[in-house]
Amino acid sequence: MSTATISAQDINKLRQATGAGMMDCRKALTETNGDFEAAIDWLRKQGQKVAAKRSDREAKEGVVIAQTTADNKTGIVVCVSCETDFVSKNADFVAFGQTIADAAIANNVKTLEELMNTKAGDTTVAELVNDKLATIGEKIGVTKFERIDASFVASYIHGAYRIGVLVGMDKEAADAGKDVAMQIAALNPVAVDAASVSAEVIAREKDIILELMKQDPKMAGKPDEMLAKIVEGKMGAFFKEQTLTAQSFVKDGSKTVADFLKESGDVKVTEFKRVALG
Repeated sequence: MSTATISAQDINKLRQATGAGMMDCRKALTETNGDFEAAIDWLRKQGQKVAAKRSDREAKEGVVIAQTTADNKTGIVVCVSCETDFVSKNADFVAFGQTIADAAIANNVKTLEELMNTKAGDTTVAELVNDKLATIGEKIGVTKFERIDASFVASYIHGAYRIGVLVGMDKEAADAGKDVAMQIAALNPVAVDAASVSAEVIAREKDIILELMKQDPKMAGKPDEMLAKIVEGKMGAFFKEQTLTAQSFVKDGSKTVADFLKESGDVKVTEFKRVALG
């Protein structure tokens, strides 16, 4: 994307995702040739505190439904998007989303592609979507699908179907699972723990930290060894804030989520999925 093709819509999208100002968003997109994710990093490298919505930016309106099988061994989250909140808040549209989620559970669906070809009653989910589109006159679609299989899966829907969370655990712990799911909905961690943060995310964060340090006059002339130690220290803070088990527990700030899980029967979270409307 060249400078000339960076539209007001592109700038507004970045503003909504990050909370940064219009001119900063324009410059970020210009400097990164319109690469949306790179523009977010560019803003962060300028020291801006951007809203870290990560993968939650795609669907503006719609419903997100999370549910599990009867035995709690499998959970799914499905996002059915639309254009306006007038439609998304309609009880018929919520029921439509629930029908699709029910079909995913009933047919043991594993992927979004498989879901679209799955039967929901006498027709496929894809045909249901087309019929609904024709009826309401808005662009709609099943935009996200996630699944977890575990010894026990807890599900949680937050904020009038705006966020859906699944938590996979190594043993049955329904109450703990709901509390952890609420934590994930509220604080949006990047991974279960430091060990499960991807190498790509770690490299990205280190790059941003280094860039900010280069702009700090106090860091000028510092040896590389010292800079490396400072980066590692700041990464420690990142892991504490952004990984689930290290976060302060929202219901009791005197303990971490890891502490809470230990007190709840030494439960271990194996994975989680969080899907949100932007």
